[in-house]
Amino acid sequence: MKRFGIAALAALLVVAFTLPAAAVEHQFGGYWNTRFFMARDFSGSSAGANDESEDYSVVDSRTRLYYTAVLNDALKLVTKFEMDADWGDGGTEFGDIGADGIAVEVKNTYAEIDYGISRIRVGTQGAAIARSFFFDADFSGITVNLDMDDIIVPFYWIRMDEGGVGKDANDGDADYFGVAPFFKFDNILVNPMLFWATTQDDSKGNDSFFDISPGTEEKADLYFIGLNADATFGSANVWFTGIYETGTVEVPAGDDIDVAAYLVGLGGGYNFGMFEAHGQIFYATGDDDSGDDESNDFFVPAGQSYYWSEIMGFGVFDDAVSNGSPGDLISDILAIGIGASVSPMEKLSLGLDIWYAQRAQDEQDGADVDEQLGTEVDFTVKYALLEDLNLTVVAAYLFADDGTDPTADNDDTVNPFELGAQLSLGF
Repeated sequence: MKRFGIAALAALLVVAFTLPAAAVEHQFGGYWNTRFFMARDFSGSSAGANDESEDYSVVDSRTRLYYTAVLNDALKLVTKFEMDADWGDGGTEFGDIGADGIAVEVKNTYAEIDYGISRIRVGTQGAAIARSFFFDADFSGITVNLDMDDIIVPFYWIRMDEGGVGKDANDGDADYFGVAPFFKFDNILVNPMLFWATTQDDSKGNDSFFDISPGTEEKADLYFIGLNADATFGSANVWFTGIYETGTVEVPAGDDIDVAAYLVGLGGGYNFGMFEAHGQIFYATGDDDSGDDESNDFFVPAGQSYYWSEIMGFGVFDDAVSNGSPGDLISDILAIGIGASVSPMEKLSLGLDIWYAQRAQDEQDGADVDEQLGTEVDFTVKYALLEDLNLTVVAAYLFADDGTDPTADNDDTVNPFELGAQLSLGF
C-alpha cells in the first residue's frame, strides 16, 4: 500500500506537469509540523508495573501535500497525501538514519462535481459533523451538498466497514446514512441532524464497530437525532449541541440490546480586543450495567473525534491521554472547561485553560467506581516566527483524582504532566 502511495504521487506529478496548461488548472497546498514533547505519569499511578509505564519523550514530523486538478468550472479532482515519522524510528518511516523509508499515505482522493445547486464529492474525503461530537474523520463515501443561499443541505453516505468476499459477506457491510441541513437566520445558525448507522451482521466485518458485544451481534441499527446551534451577538458567541442515540442491536445468543443514550454540550466566548475568554461544558451518558439488555453509554461506531484538554483530551500533542479518560471518544463523562487568552503584541498570544472532568457513572455492574478524573491546567504560548511559520509551546499539568489511578490503592496516585513545542506552517 505504501509503495502504491509513492507510485500514485509520482503519477499525479507527471500528469500535472505534462497536461497542456489550458486543459487543467493545477493547485498545490500543504501543511507541515515538527513536534518536540514529553509526557510523564500518564498511567496515573506509581505502584508496581504502572510506575512510569506510559512515560515517553519523542520528536516527530508530519507533512501533508495537497494537489487539486481543476478540469473545468464544474469538475475537479482533489488528492491529499500525508507523511508521518518519529525522529530516529528504525521501522518503515523516514525518520531514521538514511531517511529513505516508505511512509506516504493517501489521506484524501475524491472527485468534486458542481451541478446546479449541488456539490457532489465521490471518494475518500473528510467531514466534521455536529462539532466533531458525532464525526470528524476521513472516510470513503459520497456527500451531496445542496446550496440554497441561507439553507445548505448536506447528505452523507459513509462506508464504515466492507464485509469482504464470500457467502453472505455483504451482510458485514457497515454504513452511515444521514442528513444535516444548515439554516441561517441573521446571526444564528441552526443545524439539525439525523443519521442511521446500520449493519446486517457485524461479526462478519473486518472490524467490530458496534462494540456492545464485540464479534457476536448479528444486526444493528442505531439512530442519532441531534441539533447544533451557533449564535453571535457582537463580540460574544454561544453554541449548543444535543444528540440523542437510540436503536437496537440484535444478539443471537441472548436478548436484543436496546440503545438509549445522549450527549449535550454548551459553550461560548467573548472577545475584548487583545483579550478573549471562553468556556464549555459537555456531558455524555454512561452505562451502569454492561450485562443487561439496555445500553445507556453514548457511543459512535466510528469516526467520533472531539479534542478538548491537552492531557485528558489529546490537545496539540495527541499521542496519548491520561488513564481513565475517554480521550476524544466522548462517552461516560462530564467535563467543564474555562479559559482565556491575551495578545500583548501582534505576533504573540498567551493562553490559559482549566478543565475539570469526571466519568458520568459512579457505579458499574453493581460496584462503585472512582469517577473523578481530576483538574487540569493548560498553558499555551503561540508566536509567529515568520509570516507563515508558527511556534506553539504547551505546558500541561493534571491534578489527578482517584479515577485516573488504575490501582486499588489510590495513595499511589501521581499527577501527569506534559511539555512540548511545535513548529508548523501551511501554504
